[in-house]
Amino acid sequence: MKRKLLEVLLLLGLLSAALCGCGGGSTGKTAEAGPADSAGTQDPAAQPAADHPNAITVGIAQDLDESLDPHLAVAAGTKEIMFNVFEGLVKPTPDGDLVPAVASEFTSDGTTYTFTLRQGVKFHNGDAVEMRDVVYSINRNRLAEDGGEPLIPALSAIKSMTADDTTLTITLDQANTEFLAYLTLAILPEDYDGQDTAPVGTGPFKFVSRAAQDNIVLERFEDYWGEPAYLDKVTFKIIENADSILMSLQSGAVDLFAHLTSTQVAQLGDDFNIEEGTMNLVQAMYLNHAEKPFDDVRVRQALCHAVDRQQILDLAFDGYGSLIGSSMYPAFGKYFDDSLTNHYPHDVEKARALLADAGYPDGFAMTITVPSNYQPHIDTAQVIVEQLKEAGITAEIQLVEWGSWLSDVYAGRQYQATVVGVDASTMTARALLERFTSTAGNNFINYNSPLYDSLFVKATSSAGEAAQTEFYKEMEADLTKNAANVYIQDLADLVAVRKGLTGVRFYPIYVLDLAGVRYTA
Repeated sequence: MKRKLLEVLLLLGLLSAALCGCGGGSTGKTAEAGPADSAGTQDPAAQPAADHPNAITVGIAQDLDESLDPHLAVAAGTKEIMFNVFEGLVKPTPDGDLVPAVASEFTSDGTTYTFTLRQGVKFHNGDAVEMRDVVYSINRNRLAEDGGEPLIPALSAIKSMTADDTTLTITLDQANTEFLAYLTLAILPEDYDGQDTAPVGTGPFKFVSRAAQDNIVLERFEDYWGEPAYLDKVTFKIIENADSILMSLQSGAVDLFAHLTSTQVAQLGDDFNIEEGTMNLVQAMYLNHAEKPFDDVRVRQALCHAVDRQQILDLAFDGYGSLIGSSMYPAFGKYFDDSLTNHYPHDVEKARALLADAGYPDGFAMTITVPSNYQPHIDTAQVIVEQLKEAGITAEIQLVEWGSWLSDVYAGRQYQATVVGVDASTMTARALLERFTSTAGNNFINYNSPLYDSLFVKATSSAGEAAQTEFYKEMEADLTKNAANVYIQDLADLVAVRKGLTGVRFYPIYVLDLAGVRYTA
């Protein structure tokens, strides 16, 4: 059985359309997809030509998390790559479906979910997947340790689980339209403790090696239960210096690079095809509400009026991108409230008046911390700096390495403002909005709104789909009206693919699927 995300998650716009800098998305212009036919045999016309190995090098802008354990990953960039290594009971498709993976089928009435374990699925270490591995993986994410928060708080909605060798039945405390998406969580072997450094999953590629700050190597998993990957080997080359990206592509050292800027694309030359999708994330100048003067809503509102978002798109992105006004991007269809997009029209005089009212008639100085390996966010920050000058605000960009951003900004919350993008890796509206509840461990902006917290409780305890949708929209409105952040855009995703390669597939979430990538004859 497969179930549309439109039905499961109410994401009505997914078919038409991290925490990190950028992410994968859907597109109206994609390369041919599909790694193999239903029998698992590859098209001979797609076999590699004799003059090159059946391998590629993919450039990525940041190293992965120190731990490669998929249940502990923080950076969306880690999840983006490890999508090729791990699978859940169900998995997403480029069309926005959730289809069986480690499970061969499932049924649900919204409250009770029953899964049949697929026979013959193997882990990359050769062990057969057993039901105990499935139960272990779910429990590891739903049960809190030492009084802490569960890895996936939404799984606390599970009232009971019963399992035998082939069938798993999950009963929720009430109907939940978003629940199935959480069962994309990686199924891991219960008796294996090396996930941090040598991850083992069930996906079409298996992990081979990692050289910190240099590369990650994957190889095709020959015993994969489904359609095999075309490529024998994929090497992810870490290129954190934005100036080196073009050189690596043009020299032939890298065959594929996602999340490029329009300026980079314009300089590539004729050796590449450019695939265009959307990143499906919320790019914003995120503000630390625990730092003055950002604890004052008038200052935050002034920043929103001082920033001309359309000018950012025009100057830094050649018009690419979709404007947003809250922590929801357009692909979430029914949950996306377009009326919030223009809540703060560009108005320098109003920005100055709000600053004066807040006690800053002459403006103030601030620092915008930006990961140095994400050129789109650097470009955005540079335009913002110039725009803020008109309102009397002096902003300085502080470039930091990605690891420092994760430890100091995201985890340590030692910053004033930062420009990044936030994704929804679980394909749920809840994933984008829960992080701003006052008690959330990943509430890196220190947002604290009693109304927001109460709306979240109502949304997640509501059995009615229409009511839940409205509560989520009210949460978005709360973020907007309180100017929680300076919301900017959902960026376009421009992917450079060396000519002779095809099969890039865009998803409605932040992933880079390489199973279908192949050489043309």
